[in-house]
Amino acid sequence: MEVRKFTIADASLERSPGQEAEVFVGNLVDERHGGPITIGYGRYGPGQTLAETIAVDDVMIVLEGRLSVSTGSTDVTAGPGEIAYMPKGQAVTIRSHEEGALTAYVTYPHWRPVHA
Repeated sequence: MEVRKFTIADASLERSPGQEAEVFVGNLVDERHGGPITIGYGRYGPGQTLAETIAVDDVMIVLEGRLSVSTGSTDVTAGPGEIAYMPKGQAVTIRSHEEGALTAYVTYPHWRPVHA
């Protein structure tokens, strides 16, 4: 794989697997490209909630809006330019605020198999 640059326009966003919330993700690099990580963008509609157990180490960079990540014992809110780290195996609830959110993410290893 060569050095590349991406923008949100490069991402093909689809509803987050197994969720009904207005949460969309788009991988730009994943196992199809031969790298050890997945990178992409996520878009959260206003006031959306996503609850899951993190399957991989997940780094989420907030580009626009705000998100809160709760574990039951910890609650963090991240806004533009801030990073939330969610370790593998952690049960989390991610909530977008009234303005929704745009994020970039990096996971190790890949967060889901891609069947293309």
